[in-house]
This record gives sequence, structure tokens and C-alpha cells, in this order.
Amino acid sequence: MSGESTAPKQVLVATTNPGKIREITAILEGAPVTLLTLASFPDVVEPEETGTTFMDNARLKALYYAAATGLPSVADDSGLEIEALDNAPGVHSARWYGSDYAVKFGMIYQLLRERGLETSPARFVAAVAFAEDGRVAFEGRGVVEGEIAREPAGTYGFGYDPIFYYRPYGCTLAQVDGDAKARVSHRGAAFRAFRDYLLGR
Repeated sequence: MSGESTAPKQVLVATTNPGKIREITAILEGAPVTLLTLASFPDVVEPEETGTTFMDNARLKALYYAAATGLPSVADDSGLEIEALDNAPGVHSARWYGSDYAVKFGMIYQLLRERGLETSPARFVAAVAFAEDGRVAFEGRGVVEGEIAREPAGTYGFGYDPIFYYRPYGCTLAQVDGDAKARVSHRGAAFRAFRDYLLGR
């Protein structure tokens, strides 16, 4: 979707995750906007993410933060889907078994072993929504296919990156730098589409 108005001078990137902020800022470099983060709005509390899909939650957050701050807001919801685990953790990725990723990784490997498996096809999914003037003006989605690594590896990236093996690179997404990851990642695809939207306004 595109609008006839000029691109907003300021856009709120509606996340507190420093890894996401770093990636999104790099992907949107050159877009005709000034990016702000929630650090500028310490009194705004996070909404409860009640959606059943990634896009549900992205829309919910974009609309909520746009209303709470008065700024056009872009939000994403993303996560890991593991085929052998019935696409878990899915939309619950951030909160699944707490916030310690070493614990999350251990649980994934345990659940796979219980199924007699060492690995499984998996995908990262990202949904992006941009809200202004009380409506969702843009939606985008990105997916990257891979598999669960036999063991965690790599120190780049964040979240589930160390256990996501991307076969074309021959390594996990935590073993490549930010530019290499963004070229193929779910978030990279979704936010490049948003950048194109901003450039085309």
C-alpha cells in the first residue's frame, strides 16, 4: 500500500530489543525519515501481545505505539518455527521458557531428542506493520528457511541466531556479520520492503 502524503519526518521504531534496533536502523539507512526509539518514551508501557499470528502482534504494537506517542510507528513481530516441534515456539518465541536463551536452546534440543531427532527444518518469520493516522498503512512479511544446528555456534546476532543453520552460508546466522545476515534474514526482507514503501511515498 502507498499513500500520497510525503514521508513522515519521524518514525518510531517500536521495540526495546537492542539487537532489533541495530538491525532495523541499518536496513532503513537512506530512507527519508528520522528514526526514534522507545528510549525517548520511557513512560509508555508495553502492550500485551495477544495476537495469534506474527502479523496480528505487529499490527497491535504499531497501532498502540502510534496512539500512545502520536508518532507514525513501525513494529515487527518475529520468531522461530521448528517443524518437528509443531512450529513451536512460534509467536511465543520471545517468552518461551523465559528469557535466557541458553535455557531455550537446551529445551529445544531436549524436545528434539525426545522425538529421536538431532535437528529439524526450521524457519524465521518476521511480520512488519506501520501505523499512522489511526490505521495500518503498510504490512510486510519475511521468511528465511533453515534448520536447527547440531549445537549453538557464533557470537554475532541475537536471540535464536546461534542455533539457526543457514545452508547457503554453511553456518549459523550468528556466525555472519550484520550485513550478511540482513541480506538473507526474515527481518531484512520485511524491512527492505518497508524501506521501499517509504522511498516510494
